[in-house]
Amino acid sequence: MKKNYDKKRCVCIISGGMDSTLASFMMKKEGYDIIGVHFNYAQRTERKELEAFNDVCDALEVTNRYVLDMDFFSQLGASALTDVSLEVPTDGIEEGIPITYVPFRNGIFLSMAVAIAEKERANAIAIGVVEEDSSGYPDCRESFIEAFEKAANLGTKPQTKFEIKMPLVHLKKSQIVQKAVELDVPLELTWSCYQNEDVACGVCDSCRLRLNGFEKAGVKDPLQYAVYP
Repeated sequence: MKKNYDKKRCVCIISGGMDSTLASFMMKKEGYDIIGVHFNYAQRTERKELEAFNDVCDALEVTNRYVLDMDFFSQLGASALTDVSLEVPTDGIEEGIPITYVPFRNGIFLSMAVAIAEKERANAIAIGVVEEDSSGYPDCRESFIEAFEKAANLGTKPQTKFEIKMPLVHLKKSQIVQKAVELDVPLELTWSCYQNEDVACGVCDSCRLRLNGFEKAGVKDPLQYAVYP
């Protein structure tokens, strides 16, 4: 089927988590055709995140999907998400850059998203980075994404012009929950836990941030947890 290149298209990086899912729904509301992109990077919850990605894409009625395998991250190591010899912290948010940081993950993901955007003649790329209320990852900073956008537009064909949208970058987790509820985002399809694939642990950094966001928003999290911190 011939593609309609007159319509706005957005390449959405969708991990299956709450943030990237909301960002994708926001792009759809803005009138974009969504192109879903997901990365299997040998993370502990790879199977569950892929399942969540497909469920979210079904809810968004996304038919154009890319699932890219990047198991070289396990060779790189240096992160508790990809190196099983390292323990995922469960005793609260760490100071500084935590051991769950995957070196330059967003930069690598964005590079692939740029290639897809150029191929698909997309107008935008969306990523659900959150700066203020994130886990302290340097590749979630607004300044980094802005610099990457400039570099990407310089490194692609002259007729390739797109912007990298980060609609959640200045939001708190509670605001993300509230916005998701407002847009009727199916949060029950999303997955945030760093450790488990069946029942969320409730004590890793990501579970704690999510649960805290729901609590402050006054909304009940639809997921089940093994432990409530």
